[in-house]
Amino acid sequence: MKINFSGDVKSYMARIILSLALSSLFLMPLNASGAEIIGPDARVMNDEIVVSTGLTLDEKNISDLKNGISKEITFHIDLFRVWRWWADEFIAGKKIVTTLRCDPIKEEYTATSFDGATLIKKRFKRFDSMLDWTLTINDLKLINVKELQTSDYYVKVTVESRLRQLPPIIGYLLFFVPEKDFKLSKDSPSLAAGSEK
Repeated sequence: MKINFSGDVKSYMARIILSLALSSLFLMPLNASGAEIIGPDARVMNDEIVVSTGLTLDEKNISDLKNGISKEITFHIDLFRVWRWWADEFIAGKKIVTTLRCDPIKEEYTATSFDGATLIKKRFKRFDSMLDWTLTINDLKLINVKELQTSDYYVKVTVESRLRQLPPIIGYLLFFVPEKDFKLSKDSPSLAAGSEK
């Protein structure tokens, strides 16, 4: 096909980019992730609000991992105070970033966990052990109840999984493609906590 550069090249390129954009929208899945958040369970233990939660991955994500595609999964664990007539108030939060890597040839499994202060890296002999360690959070201390006013609170857990990196040229052309593989959010039941000040 011969392109006539004497015409309006900008409109021609705009039509090509628009066509690519529309066709990619039909090819992208609509957040049909079967991943699920476990819990969250928030309770008061030894004057601390502690949270237990986790994530179960769907077959596609498990298959991607087993085929050597690394994943970065971020947990946002946030405490909110319930207000009747106003928007709920953010009180405290923690962020935990985990990465999962598998080498299908060597059958090696490595994972890291970073909570903003401590980076832990581990090697596993079994795939299931790696998933349990990276995708389960048990009794995470969120805040001391003595710092809170007496009220009802709940914990919101948001989990994001990053997509594998696209080649740079595709990233520039398809800038509207989301960087997240999936994003899920779930609230705990409300709990009464705090102390009078």
